Amino acid sequence: MPHLIKRGDAAVVIAGAHKGKRGKVLQILREDNRVIVEGVAMIKRHTKARSEKEKGGIIEREAAIHRSNVMLASRFDARQAKHAAPAKAKA
Repeated sequence: MPHLIKRGDAAVVIAGAHKGKRGKVLQILREDNRVIVEGVAMIKRHTKARSEKEKGGIIEREAAIHRSNVMLASRFDARQAKHAAPAKAKA
């Protein structure tokens, strides 16, 4: 059963350097099997001024992460509740 993540869904990073971070899915890159999640994997982009109106500088934005490292927040919360409930019953 595929876990389809769509744009606008709440997602949780389940593996990698940003494990545990949550955010909204901004974009899906199907060809690369990657997703861009709001507030996760922030990178600094150095941009050049193209005109008088458009300033150059350092812009911070999200980088793409592999879709296997992301899970729907609702599924993640259900899994956490399922694993947490038996542990409390044993104690």
